[in-house]
Amino acid sequence: MRAEGRQTVRRILCVFPRYTSSFGTFEYSYPLTDGVQAFMPPQGLLLIAAYMPENWEVRFIDENIRAATPNDFLWAEAVLVSGMHIQRTQMNDICYRAHSYDLPVAIGGPSVSSCPDYYPAFDYLHIGELGDATDQLIDILEKDTSRPDRQVVLKTTDRLDMTRFPIPAYELADIPRYFLGSIQYSSGCPYQCEFCDIPGLYGRNPRLKSPEQITAELDKLLECGIMGSVYFVDDNFIGNRKAALDLLPHLVEWQKRTGFVLRLSCEATLNIAKRPEILALMRDAWFGTIFCGIETPDPVALKAMKKDHNMMVPIMEAIETLNSFGMEVVSGIILGLDTDRPETGQHLLEFVEASQIPLLTINLLQALPQTPLWDRLKKEGRLNEDEGRDSNVDFLLPYDDVVKSWRRAMGSAYVPEKLLERFEYQIRHTYPNRIKPPIGAMLTWKSIRLGLVMLRNIFWKVGVLGDYKRAFWKFAFRRLARGEIEYLISGIMVAHHLINFARDASGGQTNASYYSLKLQDAAVPAE
Repeated sequence: MRAEGRQTVRRILCVFPRYTSSFGTFEYSYPLTDGVQAFMPPQGLLLIAAYMPENWEVRFIDENIRAATPNDFLWAEAVLVSGMHIQRTQMNDICYRAHSYDLPVAIGGPSVSSCPDYYPAFDYLHIGELGDATDQLIDILEKDTSRPDRQVVLKTTDRLDMTRFPIPAYELADIPRYFLGSIQYSSGCPYQCEFCDIPGLYGRNPRLKSPEQITAELDKLLECGIMGSVYFVDDNFIGNRKAALDLLPHLVEWQKRTGFVLRLSCEATLNIAKRPEILALMRDAWFGTIFCGIETPDPVALKAMKKDHNMMVPIMEAIETLNSFGMEVVSGIILGLDTDRPETGQHLLEFVEASQIPLLTINLLQALPQTPLWDRLKKEGRLNEDEGRDSNVDFLLPYDDVVKSWRRAMGSAYVPEKLLERFEYQIRHTYPNRIKPPIGAMLTWKSIRLGLVMLRNIFWKVGVLGDYKRAFWKFAFRRLARGEIEYLISGIMVAHHLINFARDASGGQTNASYYSLKLQDAAVPAE
């Protein structure tokens, strides 16, 4: 429930920091769209914006779209910031800019909740999720918006039940400027993978919104102009399998009511392959993509990282099962594990070839605070604090060899011909297993116009000006001949970013770990 109105009216500026370029920013795809400038609207900060007292004035700025201006800071009485470790430098920069206008700045979210010491300049640290600490912050700002003499730390001890969460303030964001929509159903994950900080931050017993909340949020996203796809940002969509089974029929009915205007995607553990009743409902609800943290095809490594649940079904069999329900798999992969050998990089490329997964977020191992991995490596004296490195882990293999292996893997996995062949496989073997929504409901004038704009941009910027034209036209002519225009657009939108980002990666122009502070000047510029 939204915080009640207060006698004093305040002006609150919510600023979301830029991301450093990575797989997940997709900025190379934006010129092929009709004005997209950022990846997904941030759930956390928009939730806080919606929770502010009803009579307070709230503005939201995503610096992936535009930077906060002097006029924005002059308007505000207080500034709120949130983000992840990868945005640490940018969040501190927002704080310094706000302080130049003598504004109090509060920071919340996963990064500060895990590492408060990363943010010594902020006036208020909001540790934990939405709850009593949020109410305390509102009480403080209502009484006084001058900067405190020393940093104030507010810790949530009584979290607000997620069934009482307001709808995130999507209306404050420029939703059509985002590549994907975002929505959150649950918080927390029952598993304890060694490298993951989710159980430490949000608990092992997933907390849930109601199905009615989710359909209302989807309605709001549509109202605010989202088109294409919406991503469930839950840490694990099947963290509570019974809840997922309760939610999915509501999503099926929502899709039927709205005409299947949005394709859905999510993150889940690979053992979802053991639950055909969930997969069948996901197919009916038009889930098209599922991100699975496969991490490594090596069973010895999976056991060592306490990810045994990835072995409940043989990995290749699990991928084939998901494909049989029409879901394209996106995979997380980690290099630099203690179990890696000199030939691990080559084995990874063989796995890419065998699995036919188009998009794999290949990343160097990074130890995050509040994880078992951090605790173990600290005890072993293997945490490296040199911020000029790609990873804070002292690998068992030579560091330079591991980074070179990552660069070779990136350079090989995303060669245009190989990547587009993997999309070709998905088009032939996975996409035909999807339901076929009613065409009339989807072919609105707005969607037709958008498709024509993207086709024009793709043909010109990739097919004429691009430097992998031969591979592109081979892929494009097949789609055109078969009337697969949607697959042409969606495939190239993703492939174009991966090809260009992988070139940067293999050439040493981007980080091998997306949590590293190295190369922060490669952050996506706000326009």
